[in-house]
Amino acid sequence: MIHLTINPLLASGALQFAFDKATVEGKITISALFVLSLFSWTIIITKARQLIIARKAAKRFFAAYAAERDPLEIKRSGARFFGAPAYALYTRAAEELSYHLQHNAVAVGGKKRISAASFDAVKVALEETASAQAMSLEKGMIILSTAVAGGPFIGLLGTVWGVMETFAGIARANSASLTAMAPGVAGALIATVTGLLVAIPAMFAYNFMVTTIRAITQELDGFATRYATQIEHSYVDNRELEDKIVSALKRAEKEEELV
Repeated sequence: MIHLTINPLLASGALQFAFDKATVEGKITISALFVLSLFSWTIIITKARQLIIARKAAKRFFAAYAAERDPLEIKRSGARFFGAPAYALYTRAAEELSYHLQHNAVAVGGKKRISAASFDAVKVALEETASAQAMSLEKGMIILSTAVAGGPFIGLLGTVWGVMETFAGIARANSASLTAMAPGVAGALIATVTGLLVAIPAMFAYNFMVTTIRAITQELDGFATRYATQIEHSYVDNRELEDKIVSALKRAEKEEELV
């Protein structure tokens, strides 16, 4: 039934007829929607490819990272996981950690350790890279949201404008027959159809991609916290912090005695 319903529409060239009868303003609106559609589909294709690569590479990276105990082992092994946001974060933080181990390290029990101040620099690098990766994942999504929100309204503008021109023409011709109105109305409606054709694919793609990006971002934040904790346990000299805690406890005990 659907097949029989659609075929006459295509065979009769309804869309072509409506486009031919559209006003200049309507055709300008359709052209603007066509340009928006090109940008929208470009973002859909490139972003889908980016997210697919990111998910696959992240899965391999997390498996490799879970198999190691030393936070710097993947860097030393030379393994590469390009496309994984977590790997970019790992690489940046590992480079910062390696720099401080080389230039600002202290010896604790025969092992190199970094100070709390150096560890703060590593955490800053983690935060900056996490933000940069989140922005990279979200880049271009504004175009999809514009297509979803603006496409139908741009099409509606073309339709209203076309209907207005049709009624104005009928008024000037003093003819209100259906034959005189139908071509103009058909030409006006094609703008709304075009707007919906732009907005509907963008809406589904936007919702899917936003959900995927949110999941990757949350996964990235969790990894950043875990990686910072492992670095602190393995490479940070906490003696200064321990001394401060002991001093604070002693001061608290003296204050209690005075009371």
